[in-house]
Amino acid sequence: MNLTGSQWIAGNPSSESSETFRAANPATGETLDPEFREATASEIDAAVTAANAAFDPFRNKLAETRADFLEAIAEEVLALGDSFLERTAAETGYPTARCEAERGRVVAHTRQFADLIREGSWVDARIDLPDPTRKPMPKPDVRSLFQPVGPVAIFGASNFPIAISVLGADTMSALASGCPVVIKAHPAHPGTCEMAAAAVHRAAQRTGMPSGVFSLLHGTSHEVGTQLVEHPGIFAAAFTGSLAGGRALFDAANRRPVPIPFYAEMGSVNPVFVLPGALKSRPSSIAEGFVAALTQGVGQFCTNPGMVLGLESDAWNSFCETTAEHVGKTEPATMLHAGIHSAYRTGLEQRIEHESLELLARSEAAASDEALEAAPHVFRTTQQGLIDDPALFDELFGPVSLFAGCGGPDDMIEVAEKLEGSLSATIHGTENDLAEYRELVSVLQKKTGRLIFNGFPVGLEVCHSIHHGGPYPATTHSRFTSVGTRGIERFVRPVCYQDWPDSQLPMELQNANPRGVLRMLNGHRTRDEVS
Repeated sequence: MNLTGSQWIAGNPSSESSETFRAANPATGETLDPEFREATASEIDAAVTAANAAFDPFRNKLAETRADFLEAIAEEVLALGDSFLERTAAETGYPTARCEAERGRVVAHTRQFADLIREGSWVDARIDLPDPTRKPMPKPDVRSLFQPVGPVAIFGASNFPIAISVLGADTMSALASGCPVVIKAHPAHPGTCEMAAAAVHRAAQRTGMPSGVFSLLHGTSHEVGTQLVEHPGIFAAAFTGSLAGGRALFDAANRRPVPIPFYAEMGSVNPVFVLPGALKSRPSSIAEGFVAALTQGVGQFCTNPGMVLGLESDAWNSFCETTAEHVGKTEPATMLHAGIHSAYRTGLEQRIEHESLELLARSEAAASDEALEAAPHVFRTTQQGLIDDPALFDELFGPVSLFAGCGGPDDMIEVAEKLEGSLSATIHGTENDLAEYRELVSVLQKKTGRLIFNGFPVGLEVCHSIHHGGPYPATTHSRFTSVGTRGIERFVRPVCYQDWPDSQLPMELQNANPRGVLRMLNGHRTRDEVS
């Protein structure tokens, strides 16, 4: 398709601003056509106004119709063909195979949401039948279910240009719930975003959706995102990115005269604990798996394993040496854009100069700053060196990790207690290790959203049970996930109907249960009709 560089508002291009920017190939520095225009305040308002006009018609569509819309999106994404993958690769430096894998993830999770809303039980319908004879007061008929909140603002992430951007689970979960979406494209891959938006627009037209159900806005300035979050016609927002960016928008969402929920996923250190049983039985395979996880996607994952802890011993020293060998053989690779590369270089230099850190290993090949390359680095310290500097608990985005040797189980627990909220925590060990270190497990349960045993945190499984979240600063709301079908719960609220005529109730609450959804009837789960 021919890229326009325009905003796409309710299916129509808009190019009001004279301020423009271009995408660039991070590996070559080549600027890419076309120029993209900054969204103006009036374009932001137009997009949100269109979303509000679309809200009632969209949320009142049958679930089957909204599911058809989602499946049409998946089909239109595939119809973009290789040119979509090629544009993404040009804007990010990712191999085409990685882009293809992201596209596959998008198609899979979009179809998951379609299946979810067709089945219907996600609305959590609850019915408590009346008892007019109850004393001292009659019991009313009370029924409730989840309903969509209204138009939602979504912010595309830089590190997953297809799978956590225009086509990400944030967008699909909002559309599945019945909420129109206004998305702020990431300026590092605007062409990818426009192509993805075109697929959504074509799907909306095919399935008869209201025109304002989806709009795309471009911009490099913070003002575009802030104005979007502050607009009174936005009722919730979702973001994946840095702690600074997420916190600034979260604060803006809460400064509004009417605050809104802002679901920010902001990354974490994702600690890995290597317990004695694992060190004894399979140190080489753990070291190899760790380095593969550390360097996957040039370390540009919010689940990158940024800290590894074990008990000081000959086995720990051998494990560190084996890891160093694997790191040395790993080639540098191009990062997504100059901003990420600059932050990586600054953080890396600070660690190199840190008095309590020893450079355990780095790639034997030199990285090219001109090609925005990052070389993997692993540092080593003691448990006390780690405890003495809280800054070492901060995430450093890129292929960098810190190994810390502990004197005993209590030292590991002390480190775990110092951890801030994390998206994941990993334990390598045996079942006996888990029993012996149950206090460590108990601490990690309070610190993280996903506990992994004998694996690594990258390569998130997109499924119904997954939870991609965690206590602050990993996210702003720890009970919600940004991956998996539970993500739909971010964009709904419970609505209760008391003594309502059956014919005027939502279908899922009607006595006959015409959709056959699983409901809670007087405290028990059932698909039965109310007799």
